[in-house]
Parts: sequence; C-alpha cells; structure tokens
Amino acid sequence: MWIIFGLAAIGATLLNLTVFMMEKDYKLPMAIALSLTALTLCAEYSLINMWVEAEDWAALKDVVPGMSRALWFLTIAAIFLNLLPIFLENIRQKRFSSDKKQSD
Repeated sequence: MWIIFGLAAIGATLLNLTVFMMEKDYKLPMAIALSLTALTLCAEYSLINMWVEAEDWAALKDVVPGMSRALWFLTIAAIFLNLLPIFLENIRQKRFSSDKKQSD
C-alpha cells in the first residue's frame, strides 16, 4: 500500500509543479501531495508494525535501515518540492512590484 501512496504522492507533486508553471491555483495539488506523503509514511509504519507483531526480525533488520534513510530523504524532498511554488510566487510578486515601481 505504501508503494501506491508513494507513487501517488510523486504524481501529485509533479501535478503541483505543473499547475504552478501554468500560473493556476496550486494549493489543492500541494495539499493532496503532502497528504499522500503523510499516508505513505503511515502505511510504511503499519508494514513495520506487522513485521514486529509477526516477530519477523530478519525483515526488520534487512529493510528498516535503508528504508529509514530513503523515507527521510523522500519526505524532505517532497516537502521542499511542494513548498517551492510558494517561494517562487513570493519572488515573482516582489519582482513584479519592483518592476511596476520602476515604470511609474
């Protein structure tokens, strides 16, 4: 399940960036992408919980160290990429207002 949520989160992030480049309202795709990122983390945590309940220590030792680093990296990247349009919009507004002041 976490793979489905993860792929959907990546798709929603790409949609967020695309909608922003088309200069349309990007806030809903951003919220969806961040929500899917959170659901991915919850699904991964549930999988780990199932392994603990089954006492599958080999699976935990094999998967958790690498997956932990990957989840940290991907979550930070998702947050950055989904917040990027906010920062770019602020830069765009500042540039537009300074250009407008210079033309007056």
